[in-house]
Amino acid sequence: MAAESPTRPPPPPIDEAWALFLDVDGTLLAFAPDPAQVAVGEPLRASLERVCRRLDGALALVSGRPLAVLDGLFAPLRLPSAGMHGLERRNGAYRAPPLQAPPALTRILAEAEALAERLPGTLVEDKQVGLALHWRQAPEHGEAMRAFAESVLPRLPGYRLQPGDHVVELRPGGADKGDAIAALMEEPPFRGRVPVFVGDDLTDEHGFAIVNERRGLSVLVGAREPSAAQFALPDVPAVHAWLENAFPE
Repeated sequence: MAAESPTRPPPPPIDEAWALFLDVDGTLLAFAPDPAQVAVGEPLRASLERVCRRLDGALALVSGRPLAVLDGLFAPLRLPSAGMHGLERRNGAYRAPPLQAPPALTRILAEAEALAERLPGTLVEDKQVGLALHWRQAPEHGEAMRAFAESVLPRLPGYRLQPGDHVVELRPGGADKGDAIAALMEEPPFRGRVPVFVGDDLTDEHGFAIVNERRGLSVLVGAREPSAAQFALPDVPAVHAWLENAFPE
C-alpha cells in the first residue's frame, strides 16, 4: 500500500466513472539521465490497457513530450494524448493541426548543443518545435542553462520559457496541460466523467487547477511543495501499483 503523505492522503481506487489523465515523466516513468533512455515495461503497458478499457477509453496521456514520441514509447498502445504541454492533442479521429518551428530555432538548437558540450552532464532535447535544456546530472550548471534560455527567448517571438524539474524548455506559447484536459473533457469518451489528473512537476499544476475547479481529483507524485493537489502518491512505483491494483480480473 502506498505510504501516506504528511499533508495529503493517497487517492482512492480508480473508479469507472472517472476520466483519467496521466503525466508521463516523473509519474508513469522514472527520470533518466537522458530522456531518450526511458522505456515502458510490459506490466505498465498492460495496466494502462486494462484501465483504459474499463474506463471505456477515457484515459489520456498529458505530457511535455511530442505525440510522436509518446506513441513510440507506449506502442502498440495508441492512447488519447496531449503532447508538448497541451500544444498537441489527439483524441480518436481528431488531431490538432501540426505545429511549425520558426527558422530561428535551428540556429538556437545548434547553440544550445554547443553550450551543453562545454557543460559536462547537461544535455539538449530536440522537441522539433521547441527544445529542452536538462541539467539533472549537473545541477551546478542550472544557472548557466537558464541564462542561455532567457537570452535566446527574444529571438523566438510567441515562445515562452517552461521551467521544470532540472529542466527549462523553450516552447511555443498558448495551451498548457490544464487547457488540454479542459478540451478533452468536452469530447467523448471524457465528457460527463469525473476528471482525475496525476502528475509530479510544476507544469502539472495547470492540470491540478482545472480538475479541482471541476470537482475532480488531483494527485501529486512525490512531495514537491507548494501544490494544489488533493492527494499524493510517493513515487513512480506507487503509481504503477495503483494502476495495477485497479479493476482486478
